[in-house]
Amino acid sequence: MKQKLYIVGAGPGDPALLTLKAHELLTQYADIVIYDRLIPQELLDLIPDNVEKVYAGKSCKKHHMTQEDINKELVKYANDGKKVVRLKGGDPFIFGRGGEEAEYLKKNDIDFEVVPGISAASGISSYLGIPLTHRGVASGVRFITGHKQKGEEVRLDWKSLADPETTLVIYMGLTNLDDTCKNLIKSGLPSDTPAIAIENGTLNVEKRCISDLENLADEVKKQDFAPPTIVIIGKVVQIAKNIGAI
Repeated sequence: MKQKLYIVGAGPGDPALLTLKAHELLTQYADIVIYDRLIPQELLDLIPDNVEKVYAGKSCKKHHMTQEDINKELVKYANDGKKVVRLKGGDPFIFGRGGEEAEYLKKNDIDFEVVPGISAASGISSYLGIPLTHRGVASGVRFITGHKQKGEEVRLDWKSLADPETTLVIYMGLTNLDDTCKNLIKSGLPSDTPAIAIENGTLNVEKRCISDLENLADEVKKQDFAPPTIVIIGKVVQIAKNIGAI
């Protein structure tokens, strides 16, 4: 008998930020958990020992399993009658490729449900006291990716992104951070715009680099940052400094 498959957001890292539903599925429902690279060990430790855990991690140019392989594994386990939880960092529908997996499951007649998670952007920024929007400072926020696809340059509308009244949150932006900052400055965003990079946000090994748009990439290199790192650019970073949060 086929069981419902759950695509679950694990939140930004800290296990305490799991939703109640995600916790229940991991501890009381799952026969098997297929999890991504960004899931911390502290969270995996919550899963009972009798639950099978399958690592499906991907990083830049290094895939333990390709997305196509992951899709096929989900369908296979579901058709075998397993209670499958697909565990993804942050929210599965924000740069998590959860939509692709949902489409594949639907195409293969697999009953599924998506359980949202606190996104990396909102979770990490809130932990640091950075309001992504703030009256009179930032009237909007945009989530973008700095990750190249198939070796091609990141294609973004830099002119529209270079808006001093908008907060930018860059996922997977570490490798191309220098180009990103230069393109934003070239497109009109002031070089002294406050900026911060956060590695392993919300975890006890969290690492921060606070700078400005012109110098952030160099500072991050000096401090030897590694993925997962999220970047926040905008005047709201200064708000957190003003209230003593960072």
